Amino acid sequence: MPTVNSKNGNNRESHYLNYLPGLYRDDQFMGQYLNLFEDIMGPLERTVDNLEKYFDPMITPESLVPWLASWLDLKPGPGWTKKRWRELIKSAALLHRLRGTKRGLSEYLRIYTGSVPEISEYIPGMSLGEETILGVNTKIGSAGTGNHFTVTLELDKDDEIDADTVRAIIESQKPAHTVYTLQVKQH
Repeated sequence: MPTVNSKNGNNRESHYLNYLPGLYRDDQFMGQYLNLFEDIMGPLERTVDNLEKYFDPMITPESLVPWLASWLDLKPGPGWTKKRWRELIKSAALLHRLRGTKRGLSEYLRIYTGSVPEISEYIPGMSLGEETILGVNTKIGSAGTGNHFTVTLELDKDDEIDADTVRAIIESQKPAHTVYTLQVKQH
């Protein structure tokens, strides 16, 4: 037997009746009584039914992005757009696995700057190839103690990045025994 929703006068049967013993399923008062709880709990049930969407940083409401970032101990610095910040949170597990690698550093910088950096490693005794350009990706002699690499970012003149944030990213992602040179070219 359908029940009447006191809120809007529509006949509707509470789906909560399905969870009760058969004795109560035909009770009109019980159906109306459960409709009250259904109206109250409905929004919460819909939230729980879509809970996985709140954990996806690309589609979660803007107000929840800082909450997700706090799980990863990430704090936005200068130059982070909302889109790139969401992408960083989404990529956090991959970046953690790749930490200390050329690929990991490249991906992190790509997320922040929007362009893929060129990362050249100085290897003592290396042979010079066709792609070697003295002063750009190759230096004669050592640039200090330890292994050395150069990060070259080519950006559009309109790109707004914070050089200190780029350096902080490199420092957090590079192997501890390495030194680096940062070159930023905007055109």
